[in-house]
Amino acid sequence: MKFGIGQAVRRVEDRRFLTGHGRFVADIDLTRQAFGAVLYSPHAHARILSIDTSNAEQQSGVIGVLTGQDCRADKIGGLTPKFMPERMGGPPGYSTVRPILIADTVRSVGDRIAFVIAESEETARTALDLIEVDFEPLPAVVELEEAARNTSAQVWPDCKTGNISCTIEFGDAAATETAFKCAAHVVSARLENNRLCANPIEPRAAIGDYSAADSHFTLYTCSQAPHQVRSIMAEKVFGVAETKIRVISPDVGGGFGMKADPYPEDVLVLWASRKFGRPVKWVGNRSEALIGDSHARDMVVEGELALDENGIILAIRAHGIHGLGAYFSGAAAAPLFYALMFIPGAYNVQTVYLTNSAVFTHTPPFSVYRGAGRPEGTYLIERLMDKAAVELGIDGLEIRRRNLITVDALPYQTPVEHIYDSGEFHRIMAECAKQSDWDGFEARRKITEGDGKLRGRAVSYFIERGGNFNERMELKCDPGGDVTIFAGTHSHGQGHATVYAQMVSGWLGVDIERIGFVQGDTDKVLFGRGTMAARSSLVGGCALKMAADEMIKKAKPMAAQLLESAETDIEFTDGEFRVTGTDRAMPFADVAKAFFAPAGFTESFGVGLEAAGFHSGDPPNFPNGCHIAEVVVDPETGKVEVERYTAVDDVGVVI
Repeated sequence: MKFGIGQAVRRVEDRRFLTGHGRFVADIDLTRQAFGAVLYSPHAHARILSIDTSNAEQQSGVIGVLTGQDCRADKIGGLTPKFMPERMGGPPGYSTVRPILIADTVRSVGDRIAFVIAESEETARTALDLIEVDFEPLPAVVELEEAARNTSAQVWPDCKTGNISCTIEFGDAAATETAFKCAAHVVSARLENNRLCANPIEPRAAIGDYSAADSHFTLYTCSQAPHQVRSIMAEKVFGVAETKIRVISPDVGGGFGMKADPYPEDVLVLWASRKFGRPVKWVGNRSEALIGDSHARDMVVEGELALDENGIILAIRAHGIHGLGAYFSGAAAAPLFYALMFIPGAYNVQTVYLTNSAVFTHTPPFSVYRGAGRPEGTYLIERLMDKAAVELGIDGLEIRRRNLITVDALPYQTPVEHIYDSGEFHRIMAECAKQSDWDGFEARRKITEGDGKLRGRAVSYFIERGGNFNERMELKCDPGGDVTIFAGTHSHGQGHATVYAQMVSGWLGVDIERIGFVQGDTDKVLFGRGTMAARSSLVGGCALKMAADEMIKKAKPMAAQLLESAETDIEFTDGEFRVTGTDRAMPFADVAKAFFAPAGFTESFGVGLEAAGFHSGDPPNFPNGCHIAEVVVDPETGKVEVERYTAVDDVGVVI
């Protein structure tokens, strides 16, 4: 099939983006639309003694000002974690509720204090300066290790374990201690994974539109998971049926996990629209994004590796502390686990003792970002492997070769509850070494030293997990025989409109130009879990395959009638229903058209052809790969040049 799976295709999304016809939330304007601006806390920890909004409310063009007291009066619910560690098999943790607007105590810079609604964005932002807030500053703790020691301020006074919400644990402490006592070599490392913020090309934006006629909310937001946003708004915030809320997530300029959760601004525009009877639009700027968006990483970990005299790993021990910020937010529980579960990597080790404590600080809340703990785990084991190579005088590639899981050991049960079903780790690493010309390094180093510079290299092996949760995908044919994909996932740069169409084109034999794509609208797509955690191609793709198979199954009896044959004699290959052993055939599209006939066969088969597919992410898959970097350093200036970078990844079938 032309443009099927694995073939190079010009992305169908790119024309509108490259010609400036993308439709982002900031591009949308509604009739009678007002504009909102948020007053953020300048303090990490402070008590609000009073808020005077009178001057702001009297400003020309200001429609209204909302505060935390209004939030309480209108019974607007707060944002809670999507799940706590106990749902992933961990211990109970101290949970929090994040108010939409703070009425009493701010716990981080960026806590929302007031929301101004005005005729223009400029007027709303100007009015923010007229709000007078009397703060009583309180002791604050922002350093992770200080917070874990609880030597100063406590973020949540009623948390019985100080600033520690919970501690995740894997492995056997006693067995690990015994292995370390027997080890010929022990290496250790203390690593800091710095706090970061995603900084997507498109800052967050939201528009709320409430219809008093039918008590229906519509939210336009740049979300990776619009159906999850709908559920949270309905159940946690407004206490209404999900049928009363529509969430539309149009084109989104980068997500990275940061846009996986709803934010207070999503609530504010809906609440303000209901309260003032007009659509309300909020568009964040870059400065607001840095303090208002979810942060990530912020982990300090101390790890040790026990090895025998031949460099074989005997045990791993690691203890980490992981930042939560001021609130237990979104899916923040996931990186707590993954930062431990990927420490063993693709290496053959069964004896481990790993802990990670979730720590509150007076800083913006944390959630998932680009790997959600996987990079932290990989970083530790690979640094330990490098240290072990130096300690034992073994080549970095060789010490990894000795410890990688072999093909004959698969499926492999790790000590951290993963089961690697397949993998060719040695082959991947050998191919990466070959492509990087590993054996030619010494010759290159001598040449570099002759030029007065230094040359170094490093190898790293990673394994990660893809395919979390289940997913639903739907296919519908129209009277012209064209097919539309209704995706429960959400594309915000990944190119789903192209790759999913390639899949369906190959499975059904419909030209890619005749395949439509709908996503990001909870009124059009029945259900979906969105896109994050490396899940779309596996879970969404497999669900789409099941939908395609179901559609073929439904169409087969119709094809038998049209071809005047028994259903048992009908086969479907290369986009055609064919009578076995004959040249009689009919393309899928022609059979689909027959489902829309005004009479005849539709009396038996019904009108329209559609199918839904479901797929579970259990068991997950484990993409993996080897990367080798080679750099040249000028010792006089400190300038570093990456001269070679080689990556060989096992990703399965390339779509």
